[in-house]
Amino acid sequence: QVQLVESGGGLVQPGGSLRLSCAASGYTLDYYAIGWFRQAPGKEREGVACISSRDGSTYYADSVKGRFTVSRDNAKMTAYLQMNTLKTEDTAVYYCAADPDHIRTITIQDICTAPYDLEYWGQGTRVTVSS
Repeated sequence: QVQLVESGGGLVQPGGSLRLSCAASGYTLDYYAIGWFRQAPGKEREGVACISSRDGSTYYADSVKGRFTVSRDNAKMTAYLQMNTLKTEDTAVYYCAADPDHIRTITIQDICTAPYDLEYWGQGTRVTVSS
């Protein structure tokens, strides 16, 4: 069983930056893909960025490419989402999720996009981008 706790959300002005953290416990992260998802009010949940455990490959939604960076530190059992040049449309609750991709035969893009549902989820952290 993997427990995930997100932190780092808050209020930021457009153009600003935030770094979200996802701290894991209960099992090593070495064999888990990590995904960052977000859900804005009235919208479907969206896969933002994901990183594989197998080879470190990443996937980004078009809406965040060039602005967001996903990374992981397995020794610290923590994953990160660095968000730069934030826009008002980035406002959402952000969730991290983990999935044992070392036993899967799908790509990191498949893991990060609907309808795939990752195995473990955090409780979310709210990001508000507003002036």
